[in-house]
Amino acid sequence: MASPSSPRPDPSEELKAVALRLFVETSYAGASLQQIADAAGYSKSSVLYHFASKEALLEEALTPAVVKLDGLFQGSIGRIADAELRGTFVEDFIDFLLVHGLEAHIIINQGQSLAGIPIVDRANDFLRRLSDSFVNELATPEQRIRLGVALAGAAYVVATGVAMPSTDLAPIEEARAALVAVVAELLVPLAAPAVTL
Repeated sequence: MASPSSPRPDPSEELKAVALRLFVETSYAGASLQQIADAAGYSKSSVLYHFASKEALLEEALTPAVVKLDGLFQGSIGRIADAELRGTFVEDFIDFLLVHGLEAHIIINQGQSLAGIPIVDRANDFLRRLSDSFVNELATPEQRIRLGVALAGAAYVVATGVAMPSTDLAPIEEARAALVAVVAELLVPLAAPAVTL
């Protein structure tokens, strides 16, 4: 908790954080600007001072995660198939989720209903391209399902807080280590060439 003499966080950052939480809890459609303002302790006019609309608030809140996600998945199949690179990819992916879990939740669970919002369209296009790359570069349905379960499962665990501690740093590190170990284990068979009969 901040001491009485410490300044309040940057209003736009605080509003984005509150909006992301509400967009996950009640959905983008279900969270009004007034609810966001109330939850953050601001007036609605203050929200509109920083963001022209709820859509603009969503755009600004999601953009850093979408940019980071795009960079994270560049050449991902090659990184996942290579034993030495796989560990780094998995750690980077889990770290991304630990920082951007709410954004991932919104993109995955509300992406289709938010089509038409530029940042969401960008994320949806990226996910389609990623899916196409999985289909084209992984030889078997088992490999594609294994990869999907590993990545989507980790995103679900982090976004919903399943097995994630809420306060103590040590348990967060334990949860991170467990996520890295499980995802890496699920991806090990991708390094082996597909067996064809």
